[in-house]
Amino acid sequence: MSSRRKFVKNTSIFGTAVALAPGLAHGTMYRSIGNKLNIGLIGVGLRGTNHLSNLLRRDDVHIAAICDIDENRIGVAMDLISKANRQKPKSFGKDPYDYRNLLELKDLDAVVISTPWLWHTRMTVDAMEAGKYAGVEVSAANTLEECWDLVNTHERTGTHMMILENVNYRRDIMAVLHMVKQDVFGELVHFRCGYQHDLRHVKFNDGKTAYGKGAEFGDRGISESKWRTAHSVKRNADVYPTHGLGPIATMADVNRGNRLVSMTSHATKGIGLHNYILEVGGADHPNAKVKFKQGDVITSTLETANGETIIVTHDCNLPRPYSLGFRVQGSKGLWEVDGNRMYIEGQSEPHQWDEATPWLEQYDHPLWKKYGEYALGAGHGGMDFFVMNAFVESAKANIAPPLDVYDAAAWSAVTPLSERSIANNGEPQDFPDFTRGQWIKREPFDWDNGSY
Repeated sequence: MSSRRKFVKNTSIFGTAVALAPGLAHGTMYRSIGNKLNIGLIGVGLRGTNHLSNLLRRDDVHIAAICDIDENRIGVAMDLISKANRQKPKSFGKDPYDYRNLLELKDLDAVVISTPWLWHTRMTVDAMEAGKYAGVEVSAANTLEECWDLVNTHERTGTHMMILENVNYRRDIMAVLHMVKQDVFGELVHFRCGYQHDLRHVKFNDGKTAYGKGAEFGDRGISESKWRTAHSVKRNADVYPTHGLGPIATMADVNRGNRLVSMTSHATKGIGLHNYILEVGGADHPNAKVKFKQGDVITSTLETANGETIIVTHDCNLPRPYSLGFRVQGSKGLWEVDGNRMYIEGQSEPHQWDEATPWLEQYDHPLWKKYGEYALGAGHGGMDFFVMNAFVESAKANIAPPLDVYDAAAWSAVTPLSERSIANNGEPQDFPDFTRGQWIKREPFDWDNGSY
């Protein structure tokens, strides 16, 4: 048995669970018969298969059902389950709504949703209506109506959902979070973040040409190019804000003593995707005539109730190296991920950057110190282990997860609000208060000690 499986099997609830899902000290309450959580996976494409692989390494879960409208992906998932010597699950996928039959399974406790964006809210709402603890990939919603659908369904049914934002658990992010909680940066003032990732090869691929050289999308595309590219055709918005905003919102205690109150957004012209089609498909390619609505670089500025500003950037259609562009700045200093640099007044040489690595090592988060070796190989540098573990332990205890429905709604709301602001020449947009005023008294999570 691998060390990671031994860890999951032998570590008690009050070891892992309390640390990864603050509030578990209130006690555990398994919803399944026995000591395994019965999980269904809706969507077993590349992301869903990654979640499946991590779940199969655990001895406290049972894969009860899988669903996907692509028979090939069902086959891939079944092979993984068979190689792990696990019981064959029930499978669904005869049509796009067959997931609802999966949700009718009485012995199913929780579901992991890894499907195209337009399905996230409806599947999560249906899961909560069915009493299934839901974990949904990012972003959780596309419209303000969908954001409220998530909140209203949770409050009406009492069923929980978690937004599976893995970047919140990245090692450097959690070290900086630890520094924030230890007041190393002083009073927080300003943040920067975003999703800056050249995705042209993801948005255009027919599976027949060399990787990264396709010019097809939609019905002729494969994987994410089947659905993701359509958002760039139809929407001028930051369609993927949570990788950057999620970690920053946690540091700023958004929804827990603070909240997002307004934002403005601006978009550049959009030429990147058209130029890419010309490069790989030629001027005669049918997609060379497609008009893309989305600007290549979208910049949003958010304000919080506590007086901080957050700049969020979406930059996925131009050639560039990957970066989430994090910057955390307070009254005593700041950290910038680009350049791997840190400056702390009174400890750094005046007006000179420190290399961030020694600081990040000094403030390595307690969770990573304890469980980092078990996270290796879980995907995305280990953070996939932590986010899935938090989901499983929260579902087993049937309590609110660390990244809850109010977080899912607030972070996802950037997409429709940015779209509206851009369409109105950068007009400020008010953020809905999805907590209905409860942010004032909701206590921040104590990430360091694993309790409220």
